[in-house]
Amino acid sequence: MNAQYTATLAYIYSKLPMFHRVGSSAYKKDLTNITALCAALGNPQESFQAIHIAGTNGKGSTSHMVASLLQTHGYKTGLYVSPHYKDFRERIKIAGQYIDRNFVVKFIQDIKPLIEEIQPSFFEITVAMAF
Repeated sequence: MNAQYTATLAYIYSKLPMFHRVGSSAYKKDLTNITALCAALGNPQESFQAIHIAGTNGKGSTSHMVASLLQTHGYKTGLYVSPHYKDFRERIKIAGQYIDRNFVVKFIQDIKPLIEEIQPSFFEITVAMAF
């Protein structure tokens, strides 16, 4: 599974919009791709309550504290943060646990035709995965 997981990560990392590599096409000015991707997945973002934490500094720490507080009070939590430091799975946690490598591989395998059709960025793919 490690080889398949590594290949899957290489595939989604290839979707990183590198301005120095592709120029201004790396800039996405609207929500067209993520809207289309989520619609194709049945709009999973509409099936749960969410807390969106924004700002310049402290988003990761605040997000982890809020998730921990909610878990302590019996709530099942999902946590999505960006970027990750060492392991891609740091981005997505369910009830405090990293998502499984098998989930990452299966999710990408299942939506690969959508990725090829819609051409979402790495970030858009990972947001959809978190949803």
